[in-house]
Amino acid sequence: MFTLKKDKIILKEVYDNQVCDTIRKWEKNNMLEKKFNDSWKFWIDKNAFALVWNTPEDAREITLPHDAMIEKEAYAESNNKGNAGYRDGDVYNYVKTIDIPKEYRDKTVSLKFEGVYMNAFVYINGELAGKCPFGYSTFYVPANEFLKYGEENEIRVIVRNGAMTNSRWYSGGGIYRDVYLLVSDLTYIVEEGVQIVTEAASEEYAVVRISTELKNRRHLSEEVMLETTIQDASGSIVNKEIVSAVLFEQEERKICQRIVLDNAKVWSAETPNLYTCVSRLYRGENLLDESRTVFGVRTLQVDAKKGLRVNGTVVKLRGACIHHDSGLLGASTYDDAQYRQVSILKNAGFNAIRMSHHPMAPAMLRACDELGMYVMDETFDMWNRCKSDYDYGLYFQEWWERDVTAMVRKDFSHPSVILYSVGNEIPEIGSNHGAQVCHKICEKIKSLDNTRFILAAINGVFAAGDAVDRIVSDVVSELSKVGQIEGNVNDFMTLMDGHLDDIVVHPEISRRLEKACASTDIAGYNYMTARYEEDGRNYPNRVIVGSETYPPEIARNWALVEKCGHVIGDFTWTGWDYIGEAGVGVPAYNWGEGGFGATFPCQLAYTGDMDITGYRRPASYFREVVFGLRKEPYITVQNPGRYGEHLIKTPWVISDSLSSWTYKGYEGKPVVVEIYSPGEEVELLCNGKSLGKKAAGKDAGFRTCFDVVYEPGTITAVAYEGGEEIARTELKTAGEKRKIALYAEKGRDTELIYIPIEICDEQGTLAADEELKLEISVEGSADLAGFGTGNPKPLYNYNKAVTETFQGRALAIVKKNGIPGDITLKIQSYKGQEEMFVLHDWWNE
Repeated sequence: MFTLKKDKIILKEVYDNQVCDTIRKWEKNNMLEKKFNDSWKFWIDKNAFALVWNTPEDAREITLPHDAMIEKEAYAESNNKGNAGYRDGDVYNYVKTIDIPKEYRDKTVSLKFEGVYMNAFVYINGELAGKCPFGYSTFYVPANEFLKYGEENEIRVIVRNGAMTNSRWYSGGGIYRDVYLLVSDLTYIVEEGVQIVTEAASEEYAVVRISTELKNRRHLSEEVMLETTIQDASGSIVNKEIVSAVLFEQEERKICQRIVLDNAKVWSAETPNLYTCVSRLYRGENLLDESRTVFGVRTLQVDAKKGLRVNGTVVKLRGACIHHDSGLLGASTYDDAQYRQVSILKNAGFNAIRMSHHPMAPAMLRACDELGMYVMDETFDMWNRCKSDYDYGLYFQEWWERDVTAMVRKDFSHPSVILYSVGNEIPEIGSNHGAQVCHKICEKIKSLDNTRFILAAINGVFAAGDAVDRIVSDVVSELSKVGQIEGNVNDFMTLMDGHLDDIVVHPEISRRLEKACASTDIAGYNYMTARYEEDGRNYPNRVIVGSETYPPEIARNWALVEKCGHVIGDFTWTGWDYIGEAGVGVPAYNWGEGGFGATFPCQLAYTGDMDITGYRRPASYFREVVFGLRKEPYITVQNPGRYGEHLIKTPWVISDSLSSWTYKGYEGKPVVVEIYSPGEEVELLCNGKSLGKKAAGKDAGFRTCFDVVYEPGTITAVAYEGGEEIARTELKTAGEKRKIALYAEKGRDTELIYIPIEICDEQGTLAADEELKLEISVEGSADLAGFGTGNPKPLYNYNKAVTETFQGRALAIVKKNGIPGDITLKIQSYKGQEEMFVLHDWWNE
C-alpha cells in the first residue's frame, strides 16, 4: 500500500467520494437515507432556561460523530475522578438547519440517532420531538408534525450530561455516533423492519425466513407489492420473490416470506460469507421505498453436552470484553476505527467480543459481520440499583423495555450476534424481585428474537448481597483451620485477592445463582472459574460461559473450557485498553502509582491485551500461545530497575514486563526474562550462549521465567517438543543512533488514516527506552484527529498536537477533509530533530 522513503510515504489508494459522504440515495420519489453529520453548530451552555433560543456567535462548527468530553483536558479535581479518566461531563448543545421541500409534506421524514450520551433531548423548531436518557441506544425521532415545509428548519439537540457521576467508565459525551435523515413515502418499509432468520442450512441449500414490516400512514387503503431480492457477495441475484398486499389506512403489517438459497455459503467466524436482501415496495410501477439488509446464513445450537454449535460445528469462544471508546478519539465512533479494532483483535486470536456493558454500535456490528467475529451484546450495567450517583438506574424502570427493544431490533439481522446479556454484575439479580426482573427482560428479548441465547453476566460476590458477611466469616473460619490465614480479615479486598475461589463456591452464592439463572439459556460467570467443574456435576443441564475473567488466569481457564463440554468460552477483561476505571491494571511498587489506589494523572484502566492505540501488549501473546494459535515463543522482560522489589498488582496484572532488550545502565545487573511458549521445553540464549532450558507449555502454565544477568546484544528463546526445535524468537538491543519511523496502516481509509510512529535505531530495532517529546502538524487534505500513546498516565490531551513517546511508540490519526491533494505531516522532536512525511495525492493516481 505504501513505500517508505527517507522523507516521505507514498500512499496509493483509490478515493471514493460517495463512500466519504456515506450517502445512500434512491433517485425515485426523493427516498433517501443520508448521513446527517455535517455542519452542526456546537457549544456548551448550562443555562437551562431561556426565553429565546439563540445560537451564540462563538458556537463552533463541527462534523459528527463528536465527543465533547475528550476535548477537555483531564484534571485531578474532576468530579468524575478516575471513573471517566478525570474528565467531566457538561450540557452540550448542537444545532443544525435544513431546508425542507414542500413535497416532503407527502413523505415520511424522521431522524435516526445511533447514540447520544446521555439524556438527549431533540427539538425541531423549538418543540420537543423526541428524547432518550440511555446513552447507548439507537433511537428515532418522527419529524413530520414539527416541520415547516418549504422553509428552513432548526434541529436542536441538548445533551444533559452534566450530572456526575453517571458512569463507572469513560462514557464520552455528546452526539458521538452517526445521525441519519430518513425520507420515504407515506407508505413505507419500517426502519429495521426487515428481519432475517436462517431456518435450515445444509450443503445443498438453505432456507431463510424474511419478515418485513410495512406501514401505511395514509387515510386510504394501499394496494402494494413487496419485491424481495437476495444477492450474494458479488451482487449476483440468487433468488427473488414478489408478494402483493392491501394495507388499510394507518395499518402496520408484517409480511413473511420463506426463500430457498441453493448452494448457500454459511456465515461463521472462519467463513464470514454475507448476502444482501434488497426489499422494494411498489404501488403499481411506482417505487415507494427500498431497504437493504446485509445478513448471513447461519444456525445456532447450545446444550450442556456439546456446548455451542455454529452451523453444526462446536465452537469455543475465545472472547474479549471491550468498552466502547475509540482510544485517542474518545467515544467518537467511526466505521474505520471499529473495523480496525475488530481486525486487530481477530488477528491476535480472538473470535468473539463482549460489548461491555451496553449495546454495541452499528458500525462495530458491521465490522464483526464482515470480518467474522462472534458478538455478545449487552443491555445494561445496572437495573434498579444505581452504581453511580446519576446513572441509568434512575430511568431503568420506565425505559428498559424500549431500550431492550432498540438493541434487539438493531442486532436482529447481524449474523455476528449470537448471545444477548441482560445485565452485568447486577447486585439484585439473586434476590426474589431481581430474579423477576431478569425473567421479564429475558421474556421480552425472546418475544422479539428467539434465535439467540440469553445470559446474565453474574458476579457471585456482588449477587451475594447481605450474605457477604456470612460468606466471609465461613471462608475465614475454614482457612484458619488449615493455617492459611490468621485472625479476622477486615480487608475484604485482601480476602478476595487471595481466596476468591473459596468465596465463589459458597452455598449462599449457589442459591442466588439458581434464582438468577432460572430464566436464562446460559449462565454467565464473572470471575467464577472455580465453579465450572463443580456446577457441571451439580447442574448437569447448565451451560456456562466465562463472561468476564482475569488475564493472568487464561491458561487455567482455557484448560477448563477445552475440558468441559458445558463451558462454551472465556471473555477476558479486557481485549482492548480503555479510558476510565483508571489504574486498575497498572502495575505499581508504591501505593498510588497504580492498581486500586492509582491517582491522577493515571487515566487509563491498562487492562487490555491491546493498548488504546492498538499495539499488542505481552498478555496478547501469552493468550495466543495458550489458545494454541502461536508456535513461536514470545520474550518479555520485567523492569530491571525494580528487580527484587514487591510488585503491587491487581488480579488483572500479569507482571510489569515489556518485550525489549534495551536497558542502558543495567549492564551486569540481574533481570527476569518471561517467556510465553508452547512445546515441552524452552531454552534461553544470550548472544549465542545458552542460559539453560526449563519446562514450557501446559505443564508450566505457558509462562516460564529465567533469572539472568543483563548483557546487551541478542537474546533468543527456542521452543522444543520431543527434543526437537519447533520455533524460535529473538530480541535485540537498540543502537545508540535513533530515528523517527512512521508508516500508514493498510485499512479501509474511508475517513481515517492511522499512522504509527516508532523510535528505532538504524537497523529498525525499536528503542523502547526512548521517551521523546514530539510535536506534529498536519496540512492539506486531512486534519489531525488524535495524537498520543498507550501510556496510562498521559501528559497531554489526545486532541493536542504534542505527545511523548511511550515505550518507543506513538500514534497519529488523521481525518480526511474531502479536499483532494497531499497530506503533509511534519514531526518535530524536542531533541532538535525535524522530519517531514508526505502522503501523496491518491485521488489522481
